[in-house]
Amino acid sequence: MPDCLFCKMINGEIPIKKLGENEKALAFTDISPQAPVHVLVIPKKHIATTLDIKPADAEYITSMITLAQQIAQENNIAESGYRWVINTGKDGNQTVFHLHLHILGGRALNWPPG
Repeated sequence: MPDCLFCKMINGEIPIKKLGENEKALAFTDISPQAPVHVLVIPKKHIATTLDIKPADAEYITSMITLAQQIAQENNIAESGYRWVINTGKDGNQTVFHLHLHILGGRALNWPPG
């Protein structure tokens, strides 16, 4: 998708602080962190929202999960706990329409989030 911010990051057109990568997913720091650890994990294929995930995308979702687990371990939040968040649509507060998983940790997280 030519105008997608995250696609441009995947293609190297926009610099990022890469924290991890595998064949089908990429992880980088969030530019507006909401916790001491705030990382985004995205598929390397443009999938706009959770509503656009197809059965053929299963490998991308699995790769995102595997990478998120790795990031949690590397940032020492796996044992203490952390949160995964995927916003969907305008009312879900999705601001970039390329599927992305937020990893939030490094402090106690309140529920409900707000």
